[in-house]
Amino acid sequence: MIWARRSELAAAISTSRSNPDYLPGVVLPAGLRATASEAEAVGDASIIVMAVPSHGFRQVVRRIAPFVAPGVPVLSLSKGLERETNARMTEVIRQELPGRAVGVLSGPNLAREVAAGQPAATVVAMSDEAIAQDVQALLHTERLRIYTNPDVVGCEVAGVTKNVLALAAGMSVGMGLGDSSLAALVTRGLAEMGRLVVAMGGDPMTIASLAGVGDLVATCTSPLSRNRSVGVALGSGRSMSEVLHEMRMVAEGVKSAQPLVAMAASYGVEMPIGEQVVAVVDGTCTVLAALTSLMARTAKSEFWGVPAQRHP
Repeated sequence: MIWARRSELAAAISTSRSNPDYLPGVVLPAGLRATASEAEAVGDASIIVMAVPSHGFRQVVRRIAPFVAPGVPVLSLSKGLERETNARMTEVIRQELPGRAVGVLSGPNLAREVAAGQPAATVVAMSDEAIAQDVQALLHTERLRIYTNPDVVGCEVAGVTKNVLALAAGMSVGMGLGDSSLAALVTRGLAEMGRLVVAMGGDPMTIASLAGVGDLVATCTSPLSRNRSVGVALGSGRSMSEVLHEMRMVAEGVKSAQPLVAMAASYGVEMPIGEQVVAVVDGTCTVLAALTSLMARTAKSEFWGVPAQRHP
């Protein structure tokens, strides 16, 4: 059962087995039903998967709350932060649906490729290993491998960060820069992601996981990535307002860049690339000026900001 905000879209999914607005040309499974009713969508659910954009996430959770049975686990697919509070989506769920098992489903999963049945892998991150394994068994298919990971914070923070970095990657491509520039940007972006994940108590291994570097590579390099596409348009000289006006779907990095950098600052983590993305998105800096600022930074050790390692 899938919930759609608009009743006409729910009807189209149910009757034609297609989602013409978001996945045109993809035939949906015959067993999938759609509804615009929150009660019908979640009333009998044994698990709830939230794929609502971050800016409307809390509102939708509040709307379904009266109909969610006790003990039903809730997974977030949304890779963003709440702009007013800097809250992660699992934190929003815990605030609005207390007492439920909460987790994240995250990985290098581009919707059109997954819908087409291309082989893919993703991570379900939950602190309760037993429930995580139940979810894994439920979602695992011959085309989609599900791994478990107890690091909810790390997987969630990595998912937010990679969208902001994908905006920067797209800007690089839009400016006409080559693969060396892109590789440097993605690698230094990974360092920013790693510093923040560790500072917030996440597992360093998550940085190298499907939810970390895997999702970062997919989002920064694929033309199917919405965040990268927005960045390409900005790097090509188009304005933020013009790009957003033409978009049908949400690019989470646009709304999450500012709260991400603010959250990082509260943990004492510097995010030079993230800061420049915020400036470009807010219109206080051009893409060229952002690039110039990054390249003019003082030379450092590659591992600055990382606790020193002692070697025997």
